Amino acid sequence: MQKAYKLHGINKHYDWGGTSFIPQLLNLDNSLQQPFAEYWMGAHASAPAWIDTNDGTFQLDHLINSDPISFLGTKTVNDFGTLPYLYKILDVARMLSIQVHPSKENAILGFDIEEKAGIAMDATHRNYKDRNHKPEVMVALSDFWLLHGFLAPALLKLRLTSYSYFQSLIDQFKGDDYHRLYQFFMRLDQPDADLILKPLMMDAIDSVKRGDVDKFHPHWWANKYYNGSVPEKGIDKGIFSIYILNIVNVNKYQGIFQGSGLLHAYLEGQNIELMANSDNVLRGGLTPKHIDMEELINHVQFEPTYPNVLTGKSINLNETIYPCPVSDFGLSKIVLNTGEGYTINTNSLEMLLVIEGEIVVDGGIFKAGEVAMVCALQVLVIHAKSAAVLFKSYVP
Repeated sequence: MQKAYKLHGINKHYDWGGTSFIPQLLNLDNSLQQPFAEYWMGAHASAPAWIDTNDGTFQLDHLINSDPISFLGTKTVNDFGTLPYLYKILDVARMLSIQVHPSKENAILGFDIEEKAGIAMDATHRNYKDRNHKPEVMVALSDFWLLHGFLAPALLKLRLTSYSYFQSLIDQFKGDDYHRLYQFFMRLDQPDADLILKPLMMDAIDSVKRGDVDKFHPHWWANKYYNGSVPEKGIDKGIFSIYILNIVNVNKYQGIFQGSGLLHAYLEGQNIELMANSDNVLRGGLTPKHIDMEELINHVQFEPTYPNVLTGKSINLNETIYPCPVSDFGLSKIVLNTGEGYTINTNSLEMLLVIEGEIVVDGGIFKAGEVAMVCALQVLVIHAKSAAVLFKSYVP
């Protein structure tokens, strides 16, 4: 049995994706300027990766099912039964939806309810695609911007009192009542929401035109979402979330962790994302997709968030770990100089995503954009043919 394999992920062409970053990284032609939003590297049933073996090319989920112990290791099989994580590359050119992910218990409950109701898996109003939670860690591959949890009480109170169009919402917040404020606004009839959002949008557009605001200000993103125009009516209620959530800037190779119940949205940039093997998303705006407002409200953690940007913890001169408080996945960065070797001891199925340079693993050459998948319980040396940066996914 091979120790390491070349993995080929699946591209997702969502309309919010960029047209150059992922094709350039993967050395793909994109003369048609198709959006490349996500590159999936995992065994999720909706888009399993393909694996080159000595006997041909096979889907990762089929390989794992053929010999789970050899690929995953006994502990992973006993704890999860399958590969518990999904690895991705994202290129966020247009803002993603405001969203939250359910806990595992709630995902199981929600999935079973929809199954019993006979809601088709591909139905546009389906909320739950599987029975799993979706905590996630992301590491920026460029200057990256996101919305991440509710502002601290004093900051949110200041935000509400600073603008005349928010005056009607001050009494709903009462200093720290996130649940009351959020559900009140999101349950407003659209004409009433427009009375708040239209002057907000006009203010945002004027502020950007004057050069009064930058990307740390919510006006910047409200203006970007509508591309400098003000809809006459039906303004997306997700615009409000831009003003009550933390705007976080993450530098290249810094990261951030997002657990269940955290309201968030990616705004701009490229990153890698490692998450539990799930596709469960409850949306809260900035999207034409289905929004189940009551289900969303039931899963949001209505408390302030104090962003913790991860710089990583060095375990030696070459490898840095990004702490993740879950058992489903772990992520580390490995940096090698030209000609340097680095030994890994795998306890689970691991994926080595090369971002810069060129490496040799088990006799195979892996260039930037390529992935070496290594089976559990292997001792292998990574050799750097040129200065290299790679990110390793694993099960702790």
